[in-house]
Amino acid sequence: MTTVHVNEVDLGIESFGDDDAPLVLLAGGTTMLSWPDALCERLAAGGRHVVRYDLRDSGESTTTDPQAPAYTLRDLAADAAGLADALGEGPAHLAGIGVGGMVAQVAVLDRPGAFSALTLVGTRPVAPGPPDDDLPDHDQATMGRLFTRPMPDWTDREAVTEFVAAGAEILGDDPVAAGVIAGRVWDRTPGTTPSAQMANQLAMVFSTLDCTPRWRERLPEIEVPTLVVHGRRDRFFPVGNGEAIAREIPGARLLVLEDATTRIPDAAVGEVTEAMLTLG
Repeated sequence: MTTVHVNEVDLGIESFGDDDAPLVLLAGGTTMLSWPDALCERLAAGGRHVVRYDLRDSGESTTTDPQAPAYTLRDLAADAAGLADALGEGPAHLAGIGVGGMVAQVAVLDRPGAFSALTLVGTRPVAPGPPDDDLPDHDQATMGRLFTRPMPDWTDREAVTEFVAAGAEILGDDPVAAGVIAGRVWDRTPGTTPSAQMANQLAMVFSTLDCTPRWRERLPEIEVPTLVVHGRRDRFFPVGNGEAIAREIPGARLLVLEDATTRIPDAAVGEVTEAMLTLG
């Protein structure tokens, strides 16, 4: 792992595979650990140079004040394009998961020349907040259970991992795997201030981030080959969001993972990898 200086910030990255191979750039949602190790390794084995990275205010990237970000969604999109340019390998296959998928959509729209392909996993075509009337919102019963829990002591690693594991179980994800990843995220978080830890674990920076202007109406402008991956049982961004994206991006392929929720489960890594390698 290392950092790359882009747009006056440092972005934490981790590389897999041959540096001279075609680049697949994985935008975290918000940390790079949103992307499974096994997926990165399989993409690399398939002849790609894989780089996963932390968004600002997460992981090894520049962290200032996650509760009052002095940047916008479009700045995060510019980071993706700048990172692709800095790595110097020509147009990149850009992939975003969760909120990272929002970053990826805007990046490809704003800087189409920087990217050769697009993969969007478990995301939606509008910013955080109330969705468009034709898009399914978060499952309200699930959100009630998820967000009415007492917050943990964010300076206590064990308490944080237990909290995240319990939240994963509410969402239908594997709580054991989620707890392990939460521990790794905790270990990579600079300092142990509650705001930084919470931002890394819950992507809370997006609750205050300026995500204007809208980009959904521009999705038909995307010309690169696009793969949309969504869990059938996703209660956070229900599958109708992925279906809408796939309808609105010309020629996009929709891959619905029947047994998946918000994460890419181990059992689906091979299928997702093959689809991404076929894309470019």
